[in-house]
Amino acid sequence: MKKLAGLAFLFLIFISASDPAPLPSPMMHSLQGTWELKNFYNYDGTNVTDTIPTTEGYRQIKMYYNGKVMWTRYVPKDSVEWFGYGSYRITTDRLIETLEYGSASMMQNIEFPMNFEFELILNDNSYSQITIDESGNRTFSENYVRID
Repeated sequence: MKKLAGLAFLFLIFISASDPAPLPSPMMHSLQGTWELKNFYNYDGTNVTDTIPTTEGYRQIKMYYNGKVMWTRYVPKDSVEWFGYGSYRITTDRLIETLEYGSASMMQNIEFPMNFEFELILNDNSYSQITIDESGNRTFSENYVRID
C-alpha cells in the first residue's frame, strides 16, 4: 500500500511540474479556396510605384486545397493557354509553391518541378504574392481576391 501511495505521490509531482497545455497559436488566415487575379503592383524595392489592372478578358485563377495548388491563365489576345499544378505551403509571411506539371506551353518554357517562393500578405478575402529579388527587395506582386 505504501508503494502505491508513493507512486501516486510521484505521479502528482510529475504532473504538477510539467508545463501546462500550450496556448493555441493566433488564428492564421487560410489560403484554401479559389482566387482571381485583380491587378499587379510594381515596387521600387519597398513601396508600390505602379498598379497595373488586368486587361479586358484576361483571367487568372488559382485554387488551393489540402496542400495542392492549381492555376490557369486565359489571355484572349493569343491562343496559348497556361495552367499548372503542384503543391504549396504557407508560413506567416511566405508562400512556397512547387509546380509539378503544366500546359504544353509551360512545359516548353520552364523546367519541372519548378519552385517559387513569394512574400505573402494574406487577409480573409485577398492576398498578394510578392516577388523578392536576390537583394531582398520587393519587385512585383500579383494581387488576388477570393471568389470562393
